[in-house]
Amino acid sequence: MSADRPLDVVIFGATGFTGKYTIYEGIKLLDGLKWGVAGRNKDKLAQTLKEIGQKADKDLSETPMVIADVKDPDSLKKMAEQCRIVVNCCGPYRFFGEPVVKACIEAGTHHVDVSGEPQYMEKMQLQYNEQAQEKGVYIVSACGFDSIPADLGTVFLEKEFDGTVNSVETFLETKSTNSDGGAVLHYGTWESAIYGLAHANELRGIRNQLFQSRLPNFQPRLKDRPLLHRSKFVNDRWCLPFPGSDRSVVMRSQRYFYDNDKKRPVQMKAYITFTTLFEVLAVILVGAVFGIMTRFKLGRQLLLKYPRLFSAGFVSHEGPSEKTMQNTTFTMYFKGEGWNRDEDQLEPSDQFKVPPNKKLKVKVSGTNPGYGATCVALLLSATTILKHSDKMPSNGGVFPPGAAYYKTNLIEELCKNGFKFEVMK
Repeated sequence: MSADRPLDVVIFGATGFTGKYTIYEGIKLLDGLKWGVAGRNKDKLAQTLKEIGQKADKDLSETPMVIADVKDPDSLKKMAEQCRIVVNCCGPYRFFGEPVVKACIEAGTHHVDVSGEPQYMEKMQLQYNEQAQEKGVYIVSACGFDSIPADLGTVFLEKEFDGTVNSVETFLETKSTNSDGGAVLHYGTWESAIYGLAHANELRGIRNQLFQSRLPNFQPRLKDRPLLHRSKFVNDRWCLPFPGSDRSVVMRSQRYFYDNDKKRPVQMKAYITFTTLFEVLAVILVGAVFGIMTRFKLGRQLLLKYPRLFSAGFVSHEGPSEKTMQNTTFTMYFKGEGWNRDEDQLEPSDQFKVPPNKKLKVKVSGTNPGYGATCVALLLSATTILKHSDKMPSNGGVFPPGAAYYKTNLIEELCKNGFKFEVMK
C-alpha cells in the first residue's frame, strides 16, 4: 500500500446514525492523522460535518469529502484508493458490505466495520481471505459492541489466566439511569437483526465451506444452561441466551488460534441478564413475535414499517436520545474455567486427565454501548492497523477482532478511552 495517499482514514456512510457518532469520536481519536468522510451526497456530508462540528465546538468545514455510492463500484474503488483504511459505517452489511470490502481489496486498502451479522462476516472470510492476504490488507469486522467486549474480553481472560482455559461464559448486564424513556436502538440495528435472523439458515452452508475439518471433541464439554435461569455469578439476575453475534465471533477467533497457533480453543456461551422476571417475560414475548415474523416476507415488511410498535418502543428511526445514550452503561462478566499451568499439555488435541481445577472472573465495562463505545472501538481498531500492523497476524486477511488484535495494544488503548478490562476478586 502506498504511504503517500492523500488520506489515512475515510469514514464511509458518514451521514448515517453510526457514521455521525464516528465522526464525533474521530475528532479526538484520529488526531494527527489525515482523515475524511464519504457518502453519496455532498450536501448531506457538508451538513453532517457542520452539525458535528457545532456539537464538538470544532470547525470541520475543511474536512475532505469523498463521493462514493455502494451501487457504483468505480466510486468505491476511487474512495478506497485515496486512503489507507476505510472505516465502514454503511449497513446493513448483508446488502452493502461486500462491495466495499471488494473495492478495498482491489485498492490495497484496509477495512474495518461494526457488523454484527455472522452470515456477512463469515462469507467475507470465505470469499476474500486469500485475496486480502495476497494484497497485504486487513479486513476486520465486528469492531463495535458486537463483538469487541466479548472477543477481546475472552483474549484478556486467557492472558490473565496463567494456565489453560477450557470454557468461558459471558453475562451481559446493561443499565439505564435518568433516561427519557425513548428508544434505545436505531432502526439500522433493527433492520440488520431482521435480515440476519431471516437468513440464519445460510450459516451452515457457509461454515461447511469455511471450516472443512471439525475440531476435536474437547472435554469437559461446556453445556448450555436452561433457556431461562438465575445465576449467582451475576447476583441472582435472570438470564437468557444472548442472541447477538458474540459467540460466533469468539469461536472464529478461537478456531484461528487452533489452526494457526496449535492452541486449545476455548468453548464459549453467551447470556444476557435482567433484573426482574417481568423484564424477561417481556423480552421473550417480543423475541417470539420477532422470530415468527422474520420467517415471512409480510412479517418482515411489517417489522420494518413499524419498528417502534413491534419492539415495544425500544427501536425508532431517530434512535436513542443523547440523554439516554450517555446514561446507559454495560458490564460484561466472564466466567472462565480451566487448569493451572502445571497441568498444561503441549498439544491442543490432548485431553486433560483431571477435571478443571481453576476459575477466573473478569469483566469488561463502559458507557453508551450501542453507539459511543461502538464508535470508539471501531476507530481504535482502525488506528491499531495503521500503527501496529507488525503485531498483527500473517500479512493480511479477513479476521474477527480477537484473532486480529490479540498481540497488539488495542485493549490498553480501549482502557484509555472509556472501557475497563478488569480481573474480579
